[in-house]
Amino acid sequence: MIFIALFVLGLVLGSFVNALVWRLHEQSRSKKKRSNVRLSVLKGRSMCTQCGHELAAKDLVPVISWLWLRGRCRYCNKLISVQYPLVELLTGLLFALMYVCWPLELVGAQIVVFGFSLAYITLFVALAVYDARWYLLPDKLVFSLVGLAIVGSVAMAVLEQDAWRYLVLPALGAALLFGIFWGLYQFSRGEWLGGGDVKLVVALGLIAGSPLHAFLLLFFASLLGTVVSIPLLLKGKAGMKRHIPFGPYLLASAVVVILFASQIIDWYQGLFL
Repeated sequence: MIFIALFVLGLVLGSFVNALVWRLHEQSRSKKKRSNVRLSVLKGRSMCTQCGHELAAKDLVPVISWLWLRGRCRYCNKLISVQYPLVELLTGLLFALMYVCWPLELVGAQIVVFGFSLAYITLFVALAVYDARWYLLPDKLVFSLVGLAIVGSVAMAVLEQDAWRYLVLPALGAALLFGIFWGLYQFSRGEWLGGGDVKLVVALGLIAGSPLHAFLLLFFASLLGTVVSIPLLLKGKAGMKRHIPFGPYLLASAVVVILFASQIIDWYQGLFL
């Protein structure tokens, strides 16, 4: 029952993520055009991105509305991007996966950690979608994730009375990733990495929880990026001058670390014992 409830919650938050990402992008475009029209990120009714018509409740049921309308707007009949149901499904599946694969028993402080992790996942999806579409990690989302990670670390340090584990080690993990990414950013003059990636890894280092877990996150992100990029390079769909966003790989690797880092480390250590 909890599994299903979390899946449904993920679908709903996935719908919110779609709206949030689009509104943030429209805000950015308005600022560049110096338009007086200001679209609120959190307030206001959802609307069709093609015709601007406000959507009714029956148009906003995650996944089902898109399927029922056959991927078209009820009012202008223009196509609705498949991104919308895919993001909703992805978020729902990630929420369910978090519950199924959570490494510890969900009691006491672990419930708090789990709750923060669901919030992290929501922001992960928003950041990944934005970066994949527009090759940018918006400060509003990145700083929200940094702030949430800090609050999560402080909350756990207070609950568990363990500043070393929940404050010092996460800070060291964040410092490690920031140092590596800032160095690469400066050395390449922004060619290899974007400034958003440098800020993002501060949050991910805090969430990883320690330098070892942060290094593991970096390893998996690099591995995933390589596995995806090489076929694109071989097919000629990506060149040295074409930017391939690294944010989605970092965020996907963060999910792996949250759920499986301890098991991976135990397995690796077992190889030498």
